[in-house]
Amino acid sequence: MATVCKGNIVIRSLANRALICRLFSSKVGEPIGFIGLGNMGGPMAKNLLNAGHEILVHDIFSEAVVDLKQLGAATATTPSEVASKATTIVTMLPSSPNVKEVYCGESGILSSVKPGSLLIDTSTIEPAVAKEMGEIVQGKGATFLDAPVSGGVTAAKGGTLTFMVGGEDEAYERATKILQHMGKNVIHTGAIGTGQAAKICNNLLLAVSMIGVSEATNLGIRLGLEPEMIAKVINTSSGRCWSSDTYNPCPGIIEGIPSSNNYQGGFASQLMVKDLGLAQSAATATTSPTPMGSLAHQIYRIMCNKGYAKLDFSSVFQFLKEDQQH
Repeated sequence: MATVCKGNIVIRSLANRALICRLFSSKVGEPIGFIGLGNMGGPMAKNLLNAGHEILVHDIFSEAVVDLKQLGAATATTPSEVASKATTIVTMLPSSPNVKEVYCGESGILSSVKPGSLLIDTSTIEPAVAKEMGEIVQGKGATFLDAPVSGGVTAAKGGTLTFMVGGEDEAYERATKILQHMGKNVIHTGAIGTGQAAKICNNLLLAVSMIGVSEATNLGIRLGLEPEMIAKVINTSSGRCWSSDTYNPCPGIIEGIPSSNNYQGGFASQLMVKDLGLAQSAATATTSPTPMGSLAHQIYRIMCNKGYAKLDFSSVFQFLKEDQQH
């Protein structure tokens, strides 16, 4: 692990680094609440901690809080407890039902939220649900922002996520001071719900491009080309995209990403199915033609039915490879 210097102090361990960052931070007062510590939320919360913020964390799975607790984060047993102790709360949850439960459930955030609180939901959910949550939260005297992210687990760990933030200008400015510690781009997309709209458009394109890179690479291999060479050609030519140069689906091309770790971790195929479903619902509601998005949705649904549901969505490369061999 790289060392961090503060004057004459050399900080080598992550735990000590987080502690010293807080000592040198000008941040005082109550903690930032963080709910949802999965593949994305865990690294995001760690980045807040390392930036010098006191944080109060909660996850439905108690084992998810272990690392953060060891690094000095306070823990809460319910979302309600988080809301009773923090007026700024970040949530990162799998789906719309999870968001509704965490916010509106019996032990949810809104059961004890303080007036004036800022609630930042970084989950990917339906735009309509984000708008609904905004209205409910406003009724409690608090402010809600939908702020879904792009960049995957690698960006979550590196603090280089892109946040697409829907909500009021003043709340956006307030949230930016926090989100900038977890991402390199914080984009104001408009009113509540527009963050989700931007996210589902992005992920529709992401799914299509990942399938395209996987198809092209598999074809090249069957034509006798080496995978590394195919990647080099694509990444220096007109086919270059994030799915090829940063998150290549072929094992061994790029180290430290799911494709080089048996497609473990990352963004599960079942979550891509969810996002593509959101995109298709939006396309239907707006009568927008999305033929490639529809086909991508079907491919990922088939993958999930064939055992790829919990594997990273880049495993479409392996799915297509096996399908070609039959």
